[in-house]
Amino acid sequence: MREIDQFIDGHRVPGVGTASSEVFDPATGEVTARVRFGTAADVDAAVAAAARAFPSWAETPPLRRARVLFRFRDLIESHRESLAALITAEHGKVLEDARGEVTRGLEVVEYACGIPSLLMGRHADNVGGGIDNWQLRQPLGVMAGITPFNFPVMVPLWMAPIAIACGNSFVLKPSERDPSASLELAALFQEAGLPDGVLNVVQGDRVAVEALVEHPDVAALSFVGSTPVAEAVYAGGTRRGKRVQALGGAKNHLVVMPDADLAQAVDALIGAAYGSAGERCMAISVAVAVGDIGDRLVEALAVRARSLKIGDGRTAGVEMGPLVTAAHRDRVAAYIAQGVAEGARLVVDGRGLRVPGCENGFFLGGTLFDHVDASHRVYREEIFGPVLCVVRVPDLAAAVQLINAHPFGNGAACYTRDGGTARQFARTVQAGMVGINVPIPVPMAWQSFGGWKRSLFGDHHVYGEEGIRFCTRYKSIMQRWPDGGVAGPQFTMPTSG
Repeated sequence: MREIDQFIDGHRVPGVGTASSEVFDPATGEVTARVRFGTAADVDAAVAAAARAFPSWAETPPLRRARVLFRFRDLIESHRESLAALITAEHGKVLEDARGEVTRGLEVVEYACGIPSLLMGRHADNVGGGIDNWQLRQPLGVMAGITPFNFPVMVPLWMAPIAIACGNSFVLKPSERDPSASLELAALFQEAGLPDGVLNVVQGDRVAVEALVEHPDVAALSFVGSTPVAEAVYAGGTRRGKRVQALGGAKNHLVVMPDADLAQAVDALIGAAYGSAGERCMAISVAVAVGDIGDRLVEALAVRARSLKIGDGRTAGVEMGPLVTAAHRDRVAAYIAQGVAEGARLVVDGRGLRVPGCENGFFLGGTLFDHVDASHRVYREEIFGPVLCVVRVPDLAAAVQLINAHPFGNGAACYTRDGGTARQFARTVQAGMVGINVPIPVPMAWQSFGGWKRSLFGDHHVYGEEGIRFCTRYKSIMQRWPDGGVAGPQFTMPTSG
């Protein structure tokens, strides 16, 4: 049985604890590895290595840090296929989707390569009394990232390259469900010339997470996962004086207006609801049918949901792979049963799907509900599976009111041909990321990703410009030389006069 290790101070080392879990191939149900969970002692060792590495790395000129990132970027490019294969083998998403994940992570690395200009401050000459003023952005120290199973390459690359480019050291705690990619990224960083200890990986579960939250030498925490855990990480970290960005759950809505191009809207919903088996924080899980478009929309969606090509993500032509574990598949199936019990109309039932040759895989077919209302659990809660709910409303105002009343506010989209409708929707909907005829409006690397309401705890979105702010502290410096012309003590508030 392959053992998945920690990566601490430049070396792969086994965890010191006894707790572990199995890693599966979701398409076959086979156990492919065992990951031994890190303990508080493993976290201590990783943080200590990061703390030792921090001073010299922080003093390394940004241009030299950027050169490491340029080499890292080239290595990711050359290992794109092997990284994608690792993702599919342990997560289950189709290979082409896994390649796209690697590319989106690579784009953040490319943004971080520009760190010399991104860290430039501003200078103000002679602000008063012979004083010059300028600003610096300096690194925080040891940062930690806690990442989810659904993007085992992309989300670590949202965090670590920006933090490291800014001069911090970093401890990564990946998901225990698909942990192999984290060690591959660490090896590529090492090959790129990153000094030992600047990046460390601790495998584990709640014990490792809580140890990072509580550790006095961890200055900042980045988290992506469910809302209950995001809230706990945010509360625990900020209570200890840490800087925290914690991205939580989502219930993303796509509004289909009566004037929308129906074929385009259906294509968008099928891809956004069932791509990656719905295991995306930006997946569309609610279609809001406005006015008289509801019957036509549901009819078209049902045909497409029933015809999805589902199977092993490594097989050409497959559109949707399995869910990540049997336990998660069963949890999603329980939500479907709950929706039926509450009175939603089950149009397409994905339960009981068997894929020839993959009979033991963790598969669930695309599922479609109609006539869902805001009281149903399948509407209120994040399912994180291939379940699409259709809610019917009379007009745009009702659609926006529905979305704004939901506690999650990660993303929202509207399909329409009308510019006034698009403008009103974009300006009034309460979500951090908005798409107009774009179903999954994930910002580019030089922008920033994050939601509103209970989809984000903290003041900063992740990566991009917001990521630079999160990973650095602002310092203002006022300087005057002895010949500045001021003599004697001053007992009044200094001004520019």
